[in-house]
Amino acid sequence: MFEKIEEMDDVFAKLLRRINPPRVVIDNDSCQDATVIQVDSVNKHGILLQVVQILTDLNLVITKAYISSDGGWFMDVFNVVDHLGKKIRDQEVISYIQEKLESDDDLVPSVKGTVGLVPSENHTCIELTGTDRPGLLSEVCAVLADLQCNVVNAEIWTHNARAAAVVHVTDGTTGCAIQDPKRLAMIKELLCNVLKGNSDLNTAKMILSPPGVTHRERRLHQIMFADRDYEKIEKSEGGRFHDNSSRPHVIVSDCTEKDYTVITMRSKDRPKLLFDIVCTLTDMQYVVFHGVVHTGRREAYQEFYIRHVDGVPVSSEAERERVMQCLEAAIERRGSEGLELELHAEDRMGLLSDITRVFRENSLCIKRAEISTKGGKARDTFYVTDVTGNPVDPRTVDSICRQIGQGVLQVKWDTDATAKPHQEKTIRFLLGSFFRFNPSLNSHP
Repeated sequence: MFEKIEEMDDVFAKLLRRINPPRVVIDNDSCQDATVIQVDSVNKHGILLQVVQILTDLNLVITKAYISSDGGWFMDVFNVVDHLGKKIRDQEVISYIQEKLESDDDLVPSVKGTVGLVPSENHTCIELTGTDRPGLLSEVCAVLADLQCNVVNAEIWTHNARAAAVVHVTDGTTGCAIQDPKRLAMIKELLCNVLKGNSDLNTAKMILSPPGVTHRERRLHQIMFADRDYEKIEKSEGGRFHDNSSRPHVIVSDCTEKDYTVITMRSKDRPKLLFDIVCTLTDMQYVVFHGVVHTGRREAYQEFYIRHVDGVPVSSEAERERVMQCLEAAIERRGSEGLELELHAEDRMGLLSDITRVFRENSLCIKRAEISTKGGKARDTFYVTDVTGNPVDPRTVDSICRQIGQGVLQVKWDTDATAKPHQEKTIRFLLGSFFRFNPSLNSHP
């Protein structure tokens, strides 16, 4: 019965969109330092996430946003720039944005809300989750290399002693997706053994995703949320010094006049921050009715007026605390903790296993990683610390660069790492008053 209601809702939403198709205006004249994108559309739960995801997938930076979706209509304005901080001038990119934002398929997510989008037989998608520990990624890569699995793309996140990964692999011989059930069962068994280690017998998981194009970052948020990485853990005194001033600040309060819950967030600014927050609010079944986003030179300020999908605001102290924890986790998961190392090399079977082994043998801990291959070239980015979570000794970095090969590994030192963050004044926004009313390595599995 409920499935029939969902199908009727989908049909009704699509009918409304045909009568009132989305209108997208892309303006390079009205703002001096950003391209302004205005989206007007029939409202639908998840539409804000869909729009933000399209923009961030193009590596566009959202510097400001004004969100309004009361009633049956969705009206948002985004100020965006490219990764160099410039306006969007490329006509192909502009046309792509217009086409995607006005597409019936992308802006009306099914109520059944799965992640897969388009069927694909190009690779096998493996999802992993377990307790984080030094050398875990190296062990996973070694298993995949031994099983002749070639890693073509992957993203790995760690947070609160949990680790999650979405890995795309192909058969090392054929270059196609792995489909043999016996081989897949062996891969699953061996990877689960690695993930379990000695202490994670109940929560380590390896899942083979159904055929389709999985949005890796979207899926990682879902995996870590399901794994309850937002729950606080006791950290050992011997670990790295945690500067609480750099942590996100999340406040959850009431707007009783309009029956909303108000979420106010201040954090260090970074790319894809809005996407990460909206992902989590959507997964928690909250709807953003109004909001404003503003980014300064170092700090991002966001304010959202939300309710649960059933129309009720946050109603208990326990729920309020959970919302705060989950949003802090959403901001922290992608935080670029550690030294950034970028690998450029000819792709080959076992490369990733070899690289991560060198890191492990030099006592580096991989906090986050993005793995990609294109045209026979591997381009991998790793964020690393020492095993205690402290910054890596430059002498260790020099040693690793010599082992891997000159020119293969680029080190991106953070010149501001030891400097105190510049304190900017928080801009108080306006919705409040509005509502108050070895050379062998030079050659990737």
